[in-house]
Formats: sequence, C-alpha cells, structure tokens
Amino acid sequence: MPIDLDKYRSSDAERARTDDLLRLLPAGRGSVLDIGARDGHFSRLLTRHFNEVIALDLEKPAFECEGIATMAGDVTSLDFSDGSFDCVFCTEVLEHIPDVQRACREIIRVARHEVIVGVPFRQDIRLGRTTCRACGTGNPPWGHVNTFDEDRLRRLFVGVEVRATSFVGVRQERTNAVSTWLMDVAGNPWGTYTQDEPCICCGARLVPPETRPTWRKVCSALAYRANRVQARRARPHANWIHVAFSKRAC
Repeated sequence: MPIDLDKYRSSDAERARTDDLLRLLPAGRGSVLDIGARDGHFSRLLTRHFNEVIALDLEKPAFECEGIATMAGDVTSLDFSDGSFDCVFCTEVLEHIPDVQRACREIIRVARHEVIVGVPFRQDIRLGRTTCRACGTGNPPWGHVNTFDEDRLRRLFVGVEVRATSFVGVRQERTNAVSTWLMDVAGNPWGTYTQDEPCICCGARLVPPETRPTWRKVCSALAYRANRVQARRARPHANWIHVAFSKRAC
C-alpha cells in the first residue's frame, strides 16, 4: 500500500523537517526552482516566499496552483540558462540520483544566488532493503543510492559557500555486512515495499514475498536480532541534514 502523504506530513518529524527547510530560505528573492516537486507540497509553501515558483519533476507535475508553473525536467540536465533562478530548492532528491555530481553541478549552474538542499544524514542504506521479484536485484530503501554528511555535500557543491547547516530528527538504526547478507538471503521480507520507487535495475514494482521457506525465515530472524543488538550500541545521529549554500559572486 502506498504511503499516505497527508498522514506522513502531519507527523512531528516531518513538520520539523519542513519548518527547518523554510527557515533556511533567503529573504528578498524573486524566483525559485523547486526540484523534485512531486505533488507540489513544498512548491505551494514556496509561494509565500517567492513571486515566481517553478515546480519541476521527471514527469510534469499534475497539480495546478496559482503562482506556480509546472514542467518536466531532469536535474542532471536542466534546460535553463546559467543563473536562471534566484534560488534553487532541492530536497528528497539527491539521494535518488546515481550521477549525483552532475546533478549538483547543474543545480549550481542555474542558481543565481542561493541553493537550499535537504538529504538524509549518514543513512545506512543497507537497512530496509528490498528484493525485486522480477529480476532478483537487491534495492536500497526508497531508491536511495547515495548517503551524505557535511563533508560530502561540501565536496559536491564546489564553488559555493555554506551559509547555514542544520540537523533535524534522530536516527539510531545500524546494520553490518553479515546481517545485510542474511537479510538478502532471506529475501528482504521487511523492506520498504510501500515505496513508490521501482526496482533500480529493471524498473519493476517492488512487492514483498508472499511465502518463504523456513530456512529463509531463520535467516531474517537472525539478521533482525543482530541489528537490534547493534542499534542499542550505536550512537544516535540526526535523521536529516539541511544546507543553505550561497554563490560567492552574489
């Protein structure tokens, strides 16, 4: 069953994330490009801060809202001239992009002044893996193929300066190579199968296994218990990192 976005966004954790991203927005700017707009949740909020909002996704967003222009586009090859937007807003996107360096270069190129980025912080993408029933490929949770910390974001966003950095939420889950292997052998029965993202290899919809032999159930049980023990010993850290970058020329 797909995620109920209204319920998800009404949670305390998601409200805190939204509030923090909006807090980082620059004042006195006219235009913003919202990359990965989906259903327009942030695009609508951005109309309170900018006169012109462009909502972009791989497929043209289906929503309509006064003050927002929707269009299709690929963050790794943006069809805009240099410095087209006062601000570029990009959250819940870069963790999905295989060629993330190219995406970051494009974001910097089309931004005139600021870039606001939000990504998961030090996410262990071995947890919550799924197995594609069509091709057998193991998939990271939610299609997250990248992990980030402060240093990696600075290396990706070359030529711009960090204006502000903030951290939101708490995460403590951890796994290891052995537990990951056991869960893969077990067919990853408890992965993030509610996600909209398809298999990163063949594009098929991801669905949980209907039945499993006993030996696979044993493997998953061992992996689950090992992860619980490891999580108790792990140090908690933030769930999200948000960074506001500024172009040096502005």
